[in-house]
Amino acid sequence: MLPFEPHPDGLRLFLRVTPGAARDAITGLQPDADGRMRLKIGVTTVAEGGKANKAALALLAKTWRLPKSSMTLLAGETNRLKTVLVAGDSAALSKSLTAWLAAAGLSTPP
Repeated sequence: MLPFEPHPDGLRLFLRVTPGAARDAITGLQPDADGRMRLKIGVTTVAEGGKANKAALALLAKTWRLPKSSMTLLAGETNRLKTVLVAGDSAALSKSLTAWLAAAGLSTPP
């Protein structure tokens, strides 16, 4: 199971963001209570005034070499569990992110 699904405007990405982490990093995959896989992200920024949300989107954009403007927070503004829209061609994005997950050694937990 992957932490994203197709959306008419790109991909819907599911995150679990931890603000106040030791470093900005994508740390793995984790299933939530409903069984949906989420990409775990830690950001050093505190959860104050949307700063952690901005830091998480900036980290994703930098890691995947995508423009920050292609990412929009759809849900979870004040929650650790977030849904992000990554705008673009869903097939190309899916292929690229699946390859990145494999290269990063992030696999689905058993």
